[in-house]
Amino acid sequence: MKNILLIEDDPFLAEIYAAKFRDANFEIEVAADSILGISKTKEKKYDLILLDIVIPNMNGFEVLRSLKNDPEVKNIPVVILSNLGEEENVKKGLSLGAEAYYIKAHYTPTEVVAKVKEILDKSS
Repeated sequence: MKNILLIEDDPFLAEIYAAKFRDANFEIEVAADSILGISKTKEKKYDLILLDIVIPNMNGFEVLRSLKNDPEVKNIPVVILSNLGEEENVKKGLSLGAEAYYIKAHYTPTEVVAKVKEILDKSS
């Protein structure tokens, strides 16, 4: 069973995504802010991290930079899942090392699960 960490501060969205991933036989944990998200990556080995950009404490770009600069977790694929869809944000996320950048409004949670499966299949 693959382990996913979702860093998302909206409890309603977090629960929807968590339920969809559980239904697809993933183990998923949720962190409601950047500090908790980063600390969870130190405690457990995740197969993929789903990261929102607009989150408390540090924004998702800062979290991504921190994760990619940490030798222990830098190889974990990070997928940005955000409502920020401006081209400069997408480019910034990908240039900082995100595996993919999905705009929440463009994908249903079920489609996000399918995209994550594709990424994990490629990396395994």
